[in-house]
Amino acid sequence: MDKSIKTTNSDSTGIDTGVAIKPKPRRKRKPAVSPTEGMQPVQRGSGKKSRKNLQNSQYSYKQKFMLVCIELFCLGVIAVLAIMVLLGHSANRFSGTSFFGHLLPFAMTVLMLTFISAILLVGWWKLRNRLQSHSRFLAPLLSMSLALMITWLAINDRFTLAYGNFRTLVGGKEEAGRMTIAHQVYAAYRRQNGAQLQVMVDRAQQYRQAIEDAARVFNIDAHLLYGIAATESSFVPRTSSDGGHGLFQITRVPDIAVNQARQRLGAEKISLDNPHHNAFVAAATFKHYLAEMKNDLFLGLLAYNIGPANGGLRFIMQQYGATDFTTIQPYLQTLPRDYPIRVLSYSLAFRIWEKEGRLLAYEEANNAVYIQRIGIPGLQARL
Repeated sequence: MDKSIKTTNSDSTGIDTGVAIKPKPRRKRKPAVSPTEGMQPVQRGSGKKSRKNLQNSQYSYKQKFMLVCIELFCLGVIAVLAIMVLLGHSANRFSGTSFFGHLLPFAMTVLMLTFISAILLVGWWKLRNRLQSHSRFLAPLLSMSLALMITWLAINDRFTLAYGNFRTLVGGKEEAGRMTIAHQVYAAYRRQNGAQLQVMVDRAQQYRQAIEDAARVFNIDAHLLYGIAATESSFVPRTSSDGGHGLFQITRVPDIAVNQARQRLGAEKISLDNPHHNAFVAAATFKHYLAEMKNDLFLGLLAYNIGPANGGLRFIMQQYGATDFTTIQPYLQTLPRDYPIRVLSYSLAFRIWEKEGRLLAYEEANNAVYIQRIGIPGLQARL
């Protein structure tokens, strides 16, 4: 029997059509899905852990970056010191103009140094990988230890000589001339009478405050001012027959220097008999001439001594076509060409006394090399 349901439909004419209509099958409804269904359950504290892991990761990157920077810095220190020492010794060993005896061996030394550096870098890279497998701190610690050891070895007399040779190699003619004049200063210090020099150093102590105040205000090495005062008055302030006044024997100075000294002192009028005022005027005057001579120490001191006489040092140099202290010396027949040498020899004495508490005889033991390592004030920095 057919399960379909028959229905009798009549149209407007009353005729039975007899068409059987099957019912539509019911669609099965899908069960409602919860928004959270299928998702992993969120555990409490997982957000805090993720933030903590992120912070740890950032800290780890910063730590690695700092360790790499330390390692590179130490390796750079080692490389710079090694280059200075090796090239300095090579320049001293192969100095000369012969091609086969000097120039070629020096060029081969530089080539060999480059080759050895490449080998050492490869070796360090391999060693670094091994050290990193044990601890990330080993490579930076090793590089730091090597840098400290090389620096300690460098701070001795042999490195001073090598550094001087390296400066001559790079500085060329200018450095060679500077070193020649520097040894004139050492020779002048050597000729000084030790007992008389000590008396002058002791005499200078009562003016120490005035000189060091002036040096600090005008940013000048105080030892240079001590040397100028020693050369000018031997620390016996007086009014001389040539018109010099006080501790620094001030005569004619540029108006700009007097104005600067007055402003820095906060005084309406300058009294050259006052050691404090005298020192400030001297410092301002020396600073003025040093700037005029483009920070050439020898020319600055010479210009300070000559002052405005004969048009000043700049006019004299232009007149004779001189360019530096070495080339101007032959033309200073009536002027004190050795003035800068005397000033710097006294300045060196005051630096030695401050550092050692006593004056050292230049020719005794290894004092010559040690004094050269201390350096001439204003010309050579302390090592």
